[in-house]
Amino acid sequence: MKKILIQLSFILLIINISIGQQSNLSGENFKNPPLKYHSRPLWFWNDTTVSKNGIEQQMQDFRDKSGYGGFGILPFGKHFKPEYLSPQYFEVYKTALEKAKSLGLTMSLYDEFGFPSGGIGAVNGDGINRFQINFPELTIKRLDKTEVTVHGNSVVNEKVPTGNLQAVIAMEKTKLELINLRKFIKDGILNWKAPAGEWTVMFFTCVKDGDPILDYLDPVATQNFIKMTHEAYYDRFKEYFGTVISGTFFDEPTMYRAKGRMWTPLFNEKFQKKYGINPEMYYPALWYDIGPETRVARNYLFGFRSELYAEGFMKQVNDWSVKHGVTATGHQDQEEVINPVSVSGDLMKCFKYLDIPGIDKIGGNRPAERFYKIVSSAANNWDHQLVMSETYGAMGNIGWNEIFSVAMDQYAKGINQLIPHAVWYNDKKVVFKPELSYRNPIYADSLQIFNMFMARLNLILQNPGQHVADIAILYPIHMLQGEHFLDGPLGNYKGGVAVPKADYVDVANWLTEDAGKDFTFLHPEVLDEKCIVSGKKLHLQNKINKESFSILVIPSCKTISLSNLLKIKTFYNNGGNLIFTSQLPEFATESNKDKEIKKIINSMFTLKIPVDGKPILNKAGGKAIFIAEPSGKSITEALQKLDFNFDVEYPNNKDIRYIHKIINGKDTYYFANLGATSAKIDLVLNGKHQPKLMDPHTGEIQSIEAAPLVKNGLQMTKIVLKLEPVHSVFLVE
Repeated sequence: MKKILIQLSFILLIINISIGQQSNLSGENFKNPPLKYHSRPLWFWNDTTVSKNGIEQQMQDFRDKSGYGGFGILPFGKHFKPEYLSPQYFEVYKTALEKAKSLGLTMSLYDEFGFPSGGIGAVNGDGINRFQINFPELTIKRLDKTEVTVHGNSVVNEKVPTGNLQAVIAMEKTKLELINLRKFIKDGILNWKAPAGEWTVMFFTCVKDGDPILDYLDPVATQNFIKMTHEAYYDRFKEYFGTVISGTFFDEPTMYRAKGRMWTPLFNEKFQKKYGINPEMYYPALWYDIGPETRVARNYLFGFRSELYAEGFMKQVNDWSVKHGVTATGHQDQEEVINPVSVSGDLMKCFKYLDIPGIDKIGGNRPAERFYKIVSSAANNWDHQLVMSETYGAMGNIGWNEIFSVAMDQYAKGINQLIPHAVWYNDKKVVFKPELSYRNPIYADSLQIFNMFMARLNLILQNPGQHVADIAILYPIHMLQGEHFLDGPLGNYKGGVAVPKADYVDVANWLTEDAGKDFTFLHPEVLDEKCIVSGKKLHLQNKINKESFSILVIPSCKTISLSNLLKIKTFYNNGGNLIFTSQLPEFATESNKDKEIKKIINSMFTLKIPVDGKPILNKAGGKAIFIAEPSGKSITEALQKLDFNFDVEYPNNKDIRYIHKIINGKDTYYFANLGATSAKIDLVLNGKHQPKLMDPHTGEIQSIEAAPLVKNGLQMTKIVLKLEPVHSVFLVE
């Protein structure tokens, strides 16, 4: 009986959740969404003394006059008072929490004084290195290389450089022979007689960088950072967690610090535990070509470093947040770097363990919009339902059209939690414009309109749902890792190495802007572990975000894992469609598997590489196309040659964006016109549909004419959609 009651309670819970979610789409809810769906900006407590009265008054006005639904408090600047983490600081912070509770607002716990996260005021705060003072051995480490040139038959007698020795390897310059010299070290001195040839002896040591930020690769460092910050709040404000405080926020961690050579002392020990091999012989590949094993070595070392980064910082913050009843979000620094290997490591995988992956749309010629889909795809891959963007920082006093178009572009590319940057406690000391509050005459008249618009977007698109797209793009991290090396010519801030023919970002944006097609990036790990081939489709098997793809794009991908390529070949053999661009795979991430890579590629193209983009058809109806010099035009033409009924079709218009999700079992489309002119779009939607048109700008819901259409023997729906300039609508079943 008890078991039956438990099962019945569970069924009722599911029904109630479903009813609650469906009621989100009611007319009144859509017209006036609850406050919890309204935007929550960063609130800079900037270079000034904050007071209880000032906090309470600003929060009241920010809600009533600007339409905000909460805040993330960001202490900032050398002259901020009261002192960060002091009893007086927590007193004023409690004032904000109490006021938020009384106003029905929710708060995000920003984890720093200034930024980036990890220094506790060291950078963009008051300059006090709180973390470094308390944990000097847990700050950022750097991998250094010291070289000695040795002629054959000479004796090397060298003192081992100071630091944690990771490897000491001799490499012959012509034959690229490698010898591990660790056994020749005694009492801190290397004594070795070189064989015939010209040798370079390389010492690789892990040293303290001097940067006061925590070692992001070390979970122990992050755990101690959390104790000093997150837990200091939790100890005082436990009753607010999960109610008023709904989440945590980290800001701009990165691996470009430490000259792009971030490392950690336990790297080798952890590597050997995972892979069962000693990585020391791979170390020269971090700087040099070591022959056939170069790309294997780099994928091992750089790939493992990315794992340590994701697990060492992001996972620790997320795990703590979940344990304390809140969600975690944050974003990397320099997300707009094509080669992320020494920046975010792997811009998809660094969000594997984060409930709400994020990105930063900021001014200064940083085109984050070209990378939104990588971050939202990371959420799709690992079944996270929310995607955050910190938006508008340092963009200046931009106009309303730009503010709306940026938001619409983000939400059409999978972002569904926009955090405005920013409102400022002291609006006379604004460092990064715009100041998005009622006090700014540029924005005062329309902020409430904008925040109501954002609330309507959030009301619909923050619901759990399945992303729908016909196309997947393989995220080419294996190629990027294989071609990367340390101390590259671009400098660490820009990623170090410009990887030849790395076209994946261009291909993605050509699909969006020229072909008018949505897609999902697939991480190689996810392709291996979470995707199956069934029929003519590739299925991403998640609990919630289940996607099915009929077309797989393999952008320039000189190096690929054999396991990935075997699954791609199975998909093709079953009738799936492939588009390769710029560079066909040549090298494997696995040792001694390059020949198998080339054999598989040759089998798909029957030894003929169709540089003109002509499809090669197999017996199951699968088509493979190689585009040697891709462009928006050639990508569009390749898709047309597949003769495929796409999920969404419309004549090319670079200003149009869309996303299709299935939410609560209902097809939900969001279409946006980012342009300055009206657009009339002849839409063809796959399947039979009779949707309502829901306007997030006005809150109005109305009918729209939908006509049945048969194409290639399949049921389709034709809708003529008219969109005003900088305007968007939902089509919802």
